Amino acid sequence: MTIFQWFCKFTRLFGISSFTLSIVLMLSSCSNTTSTPINDSEEPVSIFTGKPGGIKLSDLGEKKRFDNSMPVNALLWRAALDIASIVPLDDVDTFGGSIVTEWYQPESEPNQRLKLAIFVTDLELRSDAVKVHAYTQQKANNVWIDSGRDEALARKLEDLILTRAREIRAASVSETT
Repeated sequence: MTIFQWFCKFTRLFGISSFTLSIVLMLSSCSNTTSTPINDSEEPVSIFTGKPGGIKLSDLGEKKRFDNSMPVNALLWRAALDIASIVPLDDVDTFGGSIVTEWYQPESEPNQRLKLAIFVTDLELRSDAVKVHAYTQQKANNVWIDSGRDEALARKLEDLILTRAREIRAASVSETT
């Protein structure tokens, strides 16, 4: 028997036996399998301490759902919309509590324009539940150049929003009594 003949016989025998062995292993792995369901009703366990409590990893990307109500103070939201309505609105996110306006150029100031970003961040009517960013630009050589934020104007607008929210609340209380 030559080496070539021996090699052909060996590979044929090895191929058949490996094929048979793989079929037997696949079929035997399917028998008597019992699966236990995953119990998701347990409280999440911290991956750092191993103690119960915390947030599931699967819940990290999800936003919290509210019971069909606004996640921000409705009075502050309405007041912020009233105050921002003097400028054309660009983006309004009721559930995120943000209002962004377009650039506004007053007729009295042709070389200056303003953009507002208003954030209502809480369910309570408090002074720290509303934040305003007032961005300004100056025109030089027919090009608008950012000049930063106007903190004084932003604070005045926050005060106006809070005052308007108190007026709305007072009006609603007087209507109910």
